[in-house]
Amino acid sequence: MIPPRAAGMLRGVRRLMARLPSLSMARVPDAPAQPVRDRWPGDPARGAAILRGELERGGHRTAFKPGLFGESKALPALRELAHSFVWLRDLRALGTDAARMRARALVSDWIATPVLDPVCERPDVAGARIAAWLGHYDFFAASADDVFRQKLMGRLLADARGLSAAMPPEQVDARAFTALRGLIAAAVALPEHDGFLHRALRVLPQEIERQVFADGCHCERSPAQLLAVLQDLTDISALLKAGQAVQPPALGLAIDRIAPALRALRHPDGGLSLFNGTRETDLALIELALSQAGRATRGPSAMNQGGFHRLAAGKSVLIVDCGPPPPERLDRFSHAGTFAFELSVGKDRLIVNCGAIPYASGEWHDATRSTAAHSTLVIADTNSSELRPDGLGRRPEKVTVTRQGSEEGAHWLDLDHDGYLKPFGARHLRRLFMSDKGEDIRGEDSVIAATPQPFTIRFHLHPAVTASLKTDGEGVLMRLPSGQGWEFRASGALISLEESIYLGGTEPRRSEQIVLTVSHEDDQHVKWTISKGGPRVS
Repeated sequence: MIPPRAAGMLRGVRRLMARLPSLSMARVPDAPAQPVRDRWPGDPARGAAILRGELERGGHRTAFKPGLFGESKALPALRELAHSFVWLRDLRALGTDAARMRARALVSDWIATPVLDPVCERPDVAGARIAAWLGHYDFFAASADDVFRQKLMGRLLADARGLSAAMPPEQVDARAFTALRGLIAAAVALPEHDGFLHRALRVLPQEIERQVFADGCHCERSPAQLLAVLQDLTDISALLKAGQAVQPPALGLAIDRIAPALRALRHPDGGLSLFNGTRETDLALIELALSQAGRATRGPSAMNQGGFHRLAAGKSVLIVDCGPPPPERLDRFSHAGTFAFELSVGKDRLIVNCGAIPYASGEWHDATRSTAAHSTLVIADTNSSELRPDGLGRRPEKVTVTRQGSEEGAHWLDLDHDGYLKPFGARHLRRLFMSDKGEDIRGEDSVIAATPQPFTIRFHLHPAVTASLKTDGEGVLMRLPSGQGWEFRASGALISLEESIYLGGTEPRRSEQIVLTVSHEDDQHVKWTISKGGPRVS
């Protein structure tokens, strides 16, 4: 096996040689030989923002117009977005001649500008750019003059050669599939370069085997990344069909596994559960991705390899993160949210996690990843996993899950993790119960340690939920948007209702959280219930 450092050097040499003029004497094609269509929806509002000279994602903006591609002052995620050209979808969704001309001007400027930002050469960014240029060729390039089209195809071919030489990509996470999608798109559009397809098909099955678990979850343990992988793999499947190439058996099997797992990680409102960098993705996008995957099959209730369990009864759905965080190099989106859960009743979300700000950095980024931003237990205001800019440091190493169910339809989960073993010599035990009708959810949280520890247990409420502390101080009344009333009660802890923030949607929203506080002098065991009750509000 080649050491990682030596493998990286070999990739660098191959990419350099791929760009040498002496090795690039083949004629540049006038246009793609095979049309490649981007199948994913764009956002016309974002397209209009690009016409105004702004690139926007997740509430973060950067100046974006011809002449600025050499700049690298924007947030890293926005720079990746700019150089990937996936925003061509937004201009296409706008659909005006002005949008077409702005797309052409930006592509032309990028080709003509020496870009010093190394992110533009990263395999996943290059792969996304190749797929975007080909997928929107008919929108911005087909009607352009010969000079523009020759420059475009020349740069596209050069990028594809560099991408082929970079295989297998250094990124061992979902970005590898994005790189492969771009290379396969180039192979289909430029069939005379059959080496692109051979190299991609040699790497693809290996990446599928390494990244996609038998239960359909992805190695990064992020519902958002699972959706992205499904999009890339269904795109690859469609590209191979268009190019009349034989599909690796692993590809179809992976898609068949991923789609049910993604369904299991959705709430009844159709949106994704908010674990590990995930937000409420556009429902139409999720539905489109699942439709591209083929026939609908029921999602699993237990995803032991992926580390998620889904408890469903009546109209209630409980989704629990009960797996260890992924290992180093796969933890870029990981949060310190072990044993966090989310609860929905019908179309209403009741208990949530705070969400994520994928395009933020610094304090806000860490705040959303902290244990306190999740509906779980926190010992002494310390995260269950150590947060680092590029992933996690200390983390739970031993996580155990036992699931039981009765013939009547009730569910139990017994959970145990050692994320607090090093700082406090402590373990967190959580037991969750859901009744057969889903109207009675109970929990027990315990801290097992030689020295008693202060801890809090947080239950973040969705912004649409109204809550009030009961006069006896031992419970909280909650009202869903549907008008249905629910009650939270606890014993063994002080109950309070505090401010929170919800970052699962398109914009930050104020919300509330139920907080159970236990001192080191108290019993280290807390019981709580969430039950349907109270008069219905019309």
